[in-house]
Amino acid sequence: MANEERSVEELTMDQSNLFREETVTDRQVGTIRVSNPISANGDNDPERQTIYAGETQIMTPMGALPIAFQIDASSLAEAVEKYGDAGKVAVEKAIKELQEMRREQASSIVLPGNMPGGSSGAGPGGGFKLP
Repeated sequence: MANEERSVEELTMDQSNLFREETVTDRQVGTIRVSNPISANGDNDPERQTIYAGETQIMTPMGALPIAFQIDASSLAEAVEKYGDAGKVAVEKAIKELQEMRREQASSIVLPGNMPGGSSGAGPGGGFKLP
């Protein structure tokens, strides 16, 4: 479904875009999902490229955060070789997004007092947003 929203009525699989997935792991750092293109009858589809996707997780104060990322590779050996660099980029991006979310949350804290229009800020709806 690759970032597309679909209704329940549209819940059908695209027979021209099928893949058979394998999971490869070192049981230490993470996994690589190998998506091999296949036809609707299950035969390999040499017209389309195999897709390599890395998966790992980072620990946050809220617990483990799964990280998934594409690996630009033409073979499993190349995907294993490139896993570290692609994973680092994905982790750095996730950390930046978490920091931005934290900043947005901090800037949306409502504090009592100094409401526009002379309101004291006491009671429901009182307060202001920090910039």
